[in-house]
Amino acid sequence: MNPMINPQILGEAADWLVQLHSGTATPSDHQAIAQWRNRSAEHAQAWLRAEALLGEFRSVPANLALQTLHRAARRDGLSRRQTLTRLGLLLMAGPLGIAAQHMPWERLNPDQRTAVGEQKQLRLPDGSELLLNTQTAVNIAFSPAERRIKLLDGEVLISTAKDSQGRPFIVETPQALARALGTRFCVRTFESQSQVSVLEGQVEVTPLRLSQSTLINAGERQTFKSDRFDPVESFDTSALAWDKGMLLANNMRLDELLGELSRYRPGILRCHADIAGLRVSGAFSLRDTDASLRLLSDTLPLKISSLTRYWLSVEPRA
Repeated sequence: MNPMINPQILGEAADWLVQLHSGTATPSDHQAIAQWRNRSAEHAQAWLRAEALLGEFRSVPANLALQTLHRAARRDGLSRRQTLTRLGLLLMAGPLGIAAQHMPWERLNPDQRTAVGEQKQLRLPDGSELLLNTQTAVNIAFSPAERRIKLLDGEVLISTAKDSQGRPFIVETPQALARALGTRFCVRTFESQSQVSVLEGQVEVTPLRLSQSTLINAGERQTFKSDRFDPVESFDTSALAWDKGMLLANNMRLDELLGELSRYRPGILRCHADIAGLRVSGAFSLRDTDASLRLLSDTLPLKISSLTRYWLSVEPRA
């Protein structure tokens, strides 16, 4: 449940958010925002709500989202203060309040969940093991007929055990069913697709809207939607190292690498378009993403700019 925050502080956060994206923010404004955020834990939480609100407008840039809010305010004849009040109400709802309009109840109350940057090891009644990655939610449903894990969001690494009752082990995602055939494998959800990566054994995948299945072998990875398979890809199983707290990059685009790092840290991590295509290889810590960002700035022609510790931008080095 979202903690209650003083409405006045939420209003101040809304005010600063609008000023930040007004196009007229000065260095003094940036410094004042940082000082305001550091006043108390409640101020910091209100600012996180503000950043999370922007994150909910994933389909459009943050500036466009705020411009949309301003246009709606002008259309409805709202003053600037009323506009901020509207935004403050959104902040009070928090990211959960926005997402809940479109999110099934089970995703709001999963059996197991991890926070940003958290991993959790689970041992199931049959002896199978689950490792939940950052921002992951699952439901666990064992019955006399089957062992089922419903991956609601995020990523999970599964090591199956032989079942004394002979029940199949099935992982359900919003797009497909993955049936384990004595195996160790990873399942990850994206916005509209899921991915299965097999480290040992085999996994049979059946999209929810297709009658056909595909068999994925060790060292193979496949992405799928509810009505379509992507081609099977080979991958180096040793490169899947998030369970050890590492990201192993091999000629990875910088924007893709930063996208992976951003899964393990709160706030916003942006990549300037001019350097998004830089190729990166190396080992990067997922447990200390600040150290990983320092490593990037030490080895590539880029710099890390920060408004707050929760709002970073990776930009070309002048």
